[in-house]
Amino acid sequence: MSSSESRCRVAVLGATGLVGRTMIQVLEERNFPATEIVPLASSRSVGQKVHFRGEEFTIQEPSREAFRGVDIALFSAGATASKEWAAIAASEGAVVIDNSSAFRMDPDVPLVVPEVNPGSIFKADGTPELIIANPNCSTIQMVVVLKPLYDRYGIKRIVVSTYQSVTGKGKAGRDALESELRGEDQEQFTHFHQIAFNAVPQIDSFTENGYTKEEMKMVNETRKIMEDDTISVSPTTVRIPVYGGHGESLNIELAREFDIDEVRSLLSASPGIILQDDPSARLYPMPLTSYERDEVFVGRIRRDYWHPQTLNMWIVADNLRKGAATNAVQIAEVVLARKA
Repeated sequence: MSSSESRCRVAVLGATGLVGRTMIQVLEERNFPATEIVPLASSRSVGQKVHFRGEEFTIQEPSREAFRGVDIALFSAGATASKEWAAIAASEGAVVIDNSSAFRMDPDVPLVVPEVNPGSIFKADGTPELIIANPNCSTIQMVVVLKPLYDRYGIKRIVVSTYQSVTGKGKAGRDALESELRGEDQEQFTHFHQIAFNAVPQIDSFTENGYTKEEMKMVNETRKIMEDDTISVSPTTVRIPVYGGHGESLNIELAREFDIDEVRSLLSASPGIILQDDPSARLYPMPLTSYERDEVFVGRIRRDYWHPQTLNMWIVADNLRKGAATNAVQIAEVVLARKA
């Protein structure tokens, strides 16, 4: 952000959670021009301190008064809190960027990944929408990679299997793994089953069609973000015992013929993507690769052995950052850039 851009007050609802803390960290790292942080959380966290650029800010409960004078409100406290407070924050003049599932499929609320559809942030008159939804973590990293391929070749179908870290379920997900690794008995498994030394092919609850809610998010959100309901998405989402970084195996059927070297060049030149694709040197993305990074890492690019118009690849991103906090802050940056 340039020094000429206007400065603003930023509220963070869910400031004590993993994503909320990461939002504050990302705001500082990216030199977001915030004059003040307004950290908000539940009553049990009230009075705790949040540090931002060497200053201390005291956590308070959300209220209409707390949102008064706020320019940007970053929400990451769950769908229930978002439904309660988003309209109130917006009525006080804040642009709400919500990381929950509350508004993602609302036709009146844009679902935004800045590398893909930044124009959706704004109304026809050029002013920002008052509520903007942050997509699901597994969707965000996928559409960042799909966008340049879609623009160049078109996309018919995607088969995706995810390998999602325990921090996708927040602090409780991380704590559950650590507890199990210590051998402590669990009254109720946070990840439905033991996650230590295991892989659980269920994230969120199952729907009537046999897919989980997490899987259907990838179907519906991808179509909304890409603005194309003809794209078929066939997902399987799996929780694995790593602390951070979601991996995804993608099988992408393109609408036109492609050259594999051109695909690599296209992805390498696209914003938000880092290409790591040298099998001879055992160079490919891994969860540790993406730790504390904001990019989506891409590797293992190859033509489908049986379907020549189809690509296989492997992608990884930090789910707390690009999959949540960083994407939200990037949206806020686009909002402020238009005002500058």
